[in-house]
Amino acid sequence: MQIHTPLKGTTLENVLETFEVLEDWEDRYRYLIELGRKLPPYPEKARTEAHKVRGCVSQVWLNPHFSDDTPPLFTFDGDSDAHIVRGLVALMMLLFSGKTCEEILSTDAKAILQQLGLSKHLSPMRTNGLYSMLGRIQDLAQAAA
Repeated sequence: MQIHTPLKGTTLENVLETFEVLEDWEDRYRYLIELGRKLPPYPEKARTEAHKVRGCVSQVWLNPHFSDDTPPLFTFDGDSDAHIVRGLVALMMLLFSGKTCEEILSTDAKAILQQLGLSKHLSPMRTNGLYSMLGRIQDLAQAAA
């Protein structure tokens, strides 16, 4: 079953290829910001403490959804009040949306993020926030498994 991605036509492979082509980190930051702009509007009613990601300096919300498929497929709505972090939310969507809980838990997301070089070029606070998002998604998958 093909899951609709809110990033219309953008795949993780596209991001990896684009990061290879863009050598300058300012251009990569602009690209991340552009990814974040592709996210659909986040519902105001989902801006709750229950959906807020702890450990992020910026405000970040992740609203999980599981399909009725067997096994269920994971998707989520997400948003942030910071442009670059909103792009990181979009990146998390590309990594995990449309996957089963088992696939999420077996994905080596840290290796993919290292391949992109994010931990070397984001501030320590943003890197902590990125890993907080990752942890939250993995916790949701673990709880649903």
